[in-house]
Amino acid sequence: MISEFIAASLPIVGPELIVSVGAMALLMLGTFAGERSGRMVTLLSVGLLLFAALWLIGSTPNGVAFGGSIILDPFARFMKVAVLLGSAVTLLMSVSFARNENFDKFEFPVLVLLATTGMMVMVSAGDLIALYLGLELQSLALYVIAAINRDNARSSEAGLKYFVLGALSSGMLLYGASLVYGFTGQIEFSAIAAALSSEGRSFGLLVGLVFVIAGLAFKISAVPFHMWTPDVYEGAPTPVTAFFAAAPKVAAMALLTRFTVQSFQPYTTDWQQIIVFVSIASMVFGAFAAIGQRNIKRLMAYSSIGHMGYALVGLAAGDEAGVTGVLIYMVIYMTMTVGTFAVILSMRRKDGMVEEVSDLAGLSRTHPVMALAMTILMFSLAGLPPLLGFWGKYYVFMAAVGAGLYPLAIIGVVASTIGLFYYLRIVKVMWVDEPATGFVPMPMELRVVLGLSTVFVFPAYIVLAAPMFAAAASAAGTFF
Repeated sequence: MISEFIAASLPIVGPELIVSVGAMALLMLGTFAGERSGRMVTLLSVGLLLFAALWLIGSTPNGVAFGGSIILDPFARFMKVAVLLGSAVTLLMSVSFARNENFDKFEFPVLVLLATTGMMVMVSAGDLIALYLGLELQSLALYVIAAINRDNARSSEAGLKYFVLGALSSGMLLYGASLVYGFTGQIEFSAIAAALSSEGRSFGLLVGLVFVIAGLAFKISAVPFHMWTPDVYEGAPTPVTAFFAAAPKVAAMALLTRFTVQSFQPYTTDWQQIIVFVSIASMVFGAFAAIGQRNIKRLMAYSSIGHMGYALVGLAAGDEAGVTGVLIYMVIYMTMTVGTFAVILSMRRKDGMVEEVSDLAGLSRTHPVMALAMTILMFSLAGLPPLLGFWGKYYVFMAAVGAGLYPLAIIGVVASTIGLFYYLRIVKVMWVDEPATGFVPMPMELRVVLGLSTVFVFPAYIVLAAPMFAAAASAAGTFF
């Protein structure tokens, strides 16, 4: 009986098994091959993540595993593929940095694989226990890689700050989950929704809902739980920052969406108010706080806070169009972010890496192709038409309008307009300012990532957007 139960569950968790078992195998390979195996382990990890994504697309059936703890449905499949691709691309981007900055440690790709396993469990979590297990598996690995550059004080400080604040958010989430379980007697999301429908409103449940959303808001850097983001983004090694900005945000947003829309659907009007507040605070704070930043990694940290606010606009709508907008926005955001970090990782002179916005001065004359790609990405992040970033904001704002949240959509448009300033400042520095010392040639893997992301933002999305939007709509239909 038990063997049949496990055998029925294993195909559902096939991608997680591929990545986790592969991580352990690569850990042994790195241990026995020594420190010089970092590049080989990284490339094998990229291949493993891509293989898991293909496996997920092609052969894994929909269903539930382990009594409903793990769910594989169109929503989970869509977001898992996004997480796997984001992790693979950011790992690939670290190859040259590792070689040049004495960062060639085989532990880094292994920890990324373990974090990605946690993210996949988060996306597929069907109950409160799987939610917490996935979240902590991801978080423990992220705490370590934030401080993985042990010889750098800023990296150690970033890891410590992330760990302390992350432990606080985990405590808040656990407290909220215990209240939800205590008042409903259920841990499965579908059973919680059924209990809420039959029992009616409860103050204790609302408190539990607030605490769980607070714990998840920390993971997506939403205001007022954003305080770790600028320091960690600046202090962590740049490939780690690129990873933080991509896949973990997608996984946390997926978990927040599933928890609110699926388990607390009877309380939609209650959690909508929380999401609207967090969304407005994130958009406005991200727009204003980034204006004075001179370090481009800190600027991208505040930019990410704002973008999570825009994604939450779609979630606040609480309907199928809103969830579709969230899925589309997160994929577009991740694409634009990895392209931007490909440029940031290329900001290297003969004497080492540079991180100031002013270091991009005159890039249009020293590296015109890089400057053109960065300009397209900045305009897309700002949401200017006809670039892909505009359509991401269009979908979430229209979902808010369709749900009657007119003030939220208007505030989003205003915040987006304010945020245009600091993106245009980077463009102005690249095209108008006098040239600074040129960068060393861009490594091949960064050229590939930058080229693909830029082409996807414009003009390839004209062809590729339709199937992506259709997949997002199908995934959102899971809950409706």
